Amino acid sequence: GSEAAGEQGQEEEAEDRLKEHLDNLLDKSAKTRQVALQSLRLAFSSKTLSEFLLERRLMLTDSLEKCLKKGKGEEQALAGTVLTLLCLQMGSGPEGEEVFRSLKPLLISVLTDSAASPSARQSCATALGMCCYIAAADVE
Repeated sequence: GSEAAGEQGQEEEAEDRLKEHLDNLLDKSAKTRQVALQSLRLAFSSKTLSEFLLERRLMLTDSLEKCLKKGKGEEQALAGTVLTLLCLQMGSGPEGEEVFRSLKPLLISVLTDSAASPSARQSCATALGMCCYIAAADVE
């Protein structure tokens, strides 16, 4: 009994931390956004969070879009990595496809922007390839 309650408490605590990281993606400070992206990268790569993310995918997609558009170098690279992990979490269903379709033009934009940092371009290329493999419904 108490073990299950302790586990549920840990789950809620982890979700609260994730919600805080999601909120920090909209912070004015680039450093705060980068720390949030790093924390999300770690969380998404270490645990299956599909249920949690399903409810928040639109907000997260909007936040990643802002990081890719307005961010520079490291922030864009981290956003590309988090997007790849988000696609992996969403899977090949309609949700993953929706996330990919909404951010695909932006990924291509950063990838083809010669002024963007090499790490940002590489991360966006990886995100584009992985998300296309996982979530693109259109064969083309």
